[in-house]
Amino acid sequence: MKNTKHRLMGFIRKEFFHIFRDPRTLLIIMGIPISQLLLFGFVITTEVKDVKLAVYDPSKDDVSARLVQKLTSTGYFELVENLESDQNIGDIFKKGKVKEVLVFENDFGRKLQRGGEARLQLLADASDPNVARIVSAYTQGIIRDFIRDQQMLPNLPVKITPEVRMYYNEEARSVFLFVPGLMALIMMLVSAIMSSLSITREKELGTLEVLLVSPLRPIHIVLGKVVPYLLLSFVDALIIVAMANWVFLMPVHGSLVLLLAECFLFIFLSLSLGVLISTVAPTQLIAMFMAMIGLMLPTLLLSGFIFPVENMPKILQWFSVLMPARWFNDIVKDIMLKGNGLFYLWDETLILLAMSLFFVVLSVRNLKNRLE
Repeated sequence: MKNTKHRLMGFIRKEFFHIFRDPRTLLIIMGIPISQLLLFGFVITTEVKDVKLAVYDPSKDDVSARLVQKLTSTGYFELVENLESDQNIGDIFKKGKVKEVLVFENDFGRKLQRGGEARLQLLADASDPNVARIVSAYTQGIIRDFIRDQQMLPNLPVKITPEVRMYYNEEARSVFLFVPGLMALIMMLVSAIMSSLSITREKELGTLEVLLVSPLRPIHIVLGKVVPYLLLSFVDALIIVAMANWVFLMPVHGSLVLLLAECFLFIFLSLSLGVLISTVAPTQLIAMFMAMIGLMLPTLLLSGFIFPVENMPKILQWFSVLMPARWFNDIVKDIMLKGNGLFYLWDETLILLAMSLFFVVLSVRNLKNRLE
């Protein structure tokens, strides 16, 4: 019995040694849960603040100016532009500069002072319907407070009637938010997981050295690992886009060719990231763990899929810039909902292209170092 106990303790010590002999394993086991807890703690919030606001005010009177000042003084809104024409509203929404546009009617202040009633429009960018609903509710609440503060007409009730309109998503359907985010999440995970196992599998089988001493150069090995999965993942992208349109009735107002080209670029980026993971991870299990946990939660939380990036702490906003899914999520919504072309999307496209080249170069460098 005593010998069995000693043998068991020796076996347990041996297993601990195998688990922690590689410092990368300890870093993954301890670092990822801590980082995910911090992400959840800081990212999960239903508050909306610093909403970018534009104003079209043809009346330019004292009353409308006070109402705009009331909105911006709450801390929820930030005035970024005064529009000179209502023709500029669609363009400023397409560029993604603002989340809401406040449109005053002509002679807003005069009508309010003489008749006690005036109208204005609240136009919200409902490509993110949750934010649009919260923003419009905030605005209407502040307008009600503004009305109570007015003492212009003591014997006549003051009434401001806001007309709310949701741009790009009239019914404020939440599926229009989730479908682009799910496209990014599914393509990222499927592509990264498949490719992250490729070179790691060669390591475990002992065939990686055979590849490295073959006439193939490291760049050829990386591309050879990426291309088959690239074609398979693109078929998945076609299925996702078709289901989004036919099942969830997600419109495609922009170019379908451009949308598929952006999907192809994002898949290549995800596969390149997976190959990079496979050059670092010692085993297939750790590679899968890194791809699943290390990519899924940051993609879910920091891409703007569920929680707006603008509401996060500044350090997480800067970190979200490194998330490929953030840029792809914006691209998909802009093409499908806003009908934007490459003229509006060139910067996001260049970012994804630069990330792809960076991951490919880093993967090739890791293979060269292993060869040396």
